[in-house]
Amino acid sequence: MNEIGGIYQLIVRIGEYSFHFNLTAIAMTWIVIALLLFFGYMASRRRHVLPNSMQVVGELLVAQFYGLTESTLGKERAKSYAPLIVALFMFLLLSNWIGAIPHMTEPTTDLNTPLSLGLMGFVLAHYAGIRAKGFKGYIKTYFEPIVFMLPMNLIGELAKVISISFRLFGNMMGGAIIILVVSHLIYSLVLPPFLYLFFSLFIGTIQAFVFTMLTVVYIAVQVD
Repeated sequence: MNEIGGIYQLIVRIGEYSFHFNLTAIAMTWIVIALLLFFGYMASRRRHVLPNSMQVVGELLVAQFYGLTESTLGKERAKSYAPLIVALFMFLLLSNWIGAIPHMTEPTTDLNTPLSLGLMGFVLAHYAGIRAKGFKGYIKTYFEPIVFMLPMNLIGELAKVISISFRLFGNMMGGAIIILVVSHLIYSLVLPPFLYLFFSLFIGTIQAFVFTMLTVVYIAVQVD
């Protein structure tokens, strides 16, 4: 968090176009993925009736979010979408928490990460809507309640991606900026460590949960 401006970029030029890659965000994302794979391996390696701590955490996460997905989408659809919802929450949670470690940066402070996840949820929700209603039934919903509502309905769907993405990005980046400013004002003496924990753990958990549940709700709106 403390080095917001210290971004390492890879610039690839193809003809007249240049592509900028945030190497810090990419590295942090792969660290998060590696940690999640390690956690999954440890949680499922030796499953017992009397579970170890890793298995307890894994089963708790799966059970809670499977239940939330089932209550929103129904039992049959939960079988298809609950694994993705659990994985999404775990990825966001660890992405937001990793900023509490010194010299680590949350991938979610780069707009590309929440925007990509928002687009993923958007595509998934509309794919689920087409499967549930058929293509004609899906298209028909954009002309309701009257034909002239088509532009507004399209804008409303696109606004969901912007809303869910910028909410996560704004909260995590805002926390990082607050910590940076306060750290320079009081020379990182007492308050910044508390702010690290508050924004990374508390706010990070809430934002991960909100993003995940909004994704579930968007899917539910399309299939109903």
